[in-house]
Amino acid sequence: MMEAAAGNRPDHVPADRVVDFNIFAPPGAEQDYFAAWLSLLDGPGLVWSTANGGHWIGARGDIVRDIWGDAARFSNAALAVTPGLGEVMNFIPLQQDPPEHKPFRMAVMKGMAHQHIVAMEPTVRAEAQSLIEGLNGGNGCDFMQDFAEILPVNMFLTLIGVPTDDRTKLRPLGQQLTRPDGSMTVVELRDAADNYLEPYVKARLENPGQDLFGRILSVPIDDRPWSFDEAQRMCRNLLFGGLDTVVAMLGNMLLHLATHPQDQQRLRDDPKLIPDAVDELMRRYPTVSVTRNCVEDSEIDGVTIKSGDLIYLPSVIHNLDPRSFDRPEVVDFERKLAPIRHTTMGTGPHRCVGAGLARTEAIIVLQEWLASIPPFRLAEGAKPSFRPGNVGALSCLQLCW
Repeated sequence: MMEAAAGNRPDHVPADRVVDFNIFAPPGAEQDYFAAWLSLLDGPGLVWSTANGGHWIGARGDIVRDIWGDAARFSNAALAVTPGLGEVMNFIPLQQDPPEHKPFRMAVMKGMAHQHIVAMEPTVRAEAQSLIEGLNGGNGCDFMQDFAEILPVNMFLTLIGVPTDDRTKLRPLGQQLTRPDGSMTVVELRDAADNYLEPYVKARLENPGQDLFGRILSVPIDDRPWSFDEAQRMCRNLLFGGLDTVVAMLGNMLLHLATHPQDQQRLRDDPKLIPDAVDELMRRYPTVSVTRNCVEDSEIDGVTIKSGDLIYLPSVIHNLDPRSFDRPEVVDFERKLAPIRHTTMGTGPHRCVGAGLARTEAIIVLQEWLASIPPFRLAEGAKPSFRPGNVGALSCLQLCW
């Protein structure tokens, strides 16, 4: 992570668009991640950060959504503003652009088809019940450490057919990708993932089986088998994708219910509202951001984005911009999102293929938690803290009941 430096403003960036805003350390984000990002809504729709080598930030909801979905002018190849990360990771299909990415994405989507998500529901429910049972003897917990950091990662590892005991060594890799702390180079991070995955990739290429990796690798790419390099890049992509996002999402949902007892009680009284509540809480508390690189000069918001410029797109800016949603900071379980959807799980050709699984896990967690845990609140004196990054997440959430 680089500190802000005035020298990182190219000639085509107007001086009045420059902000002192490091996306890995927004001012005040550790105390209130969302307020830190929303401070950008008071200015122009595109601003330039001189941190991390220099890049644009989408600072208005419609701009974030439009660029996010415009694969023709804004490529996903860069992956992130972290220097060198995109070139090293080379994910399939995330860093491919249409039309190249279509057959690979279709294979992944077949592997994540609805029937496979439905088949996971009993496993997710059993895991949630087991974790909750382990808490029932007490009167509180750190939800992040005792639940959120465990259930979604275990479910993903089960889905790809690797031991859940490996969670403790794999989870830190996901954190390094989305919230790098400088303790690993991007090459070391990639190699750690590849060294772990290599025997599984080779085994699935020889005998696909029925786990997620196997289902995907059994789908031909333009009538030919996957190469080992392609399979490794795809498995690397999915591994990192399954280690962090849902962890963050669950934390924010429970924080809301802990601090809004009326919403908590409403779901207890009417559990049928939980699916709609999950959709609204996903919209209200987005923490995922993506990076796009401009592939042709484009005029947006009165400035020129040059080919090669990086644009950072925070879902929080779109979801919580009052020009995108009415009273966006209010949680409304009856909110009608169509035809404009939130960007918590992305939009366009790279919308998260795991969105269905993430939603299913969240619904089951709320169903089981509210059915088994008494009315809960923040522990006395507890101050939830956030770790900002490409996926912002709570570092701790002390609850009591």
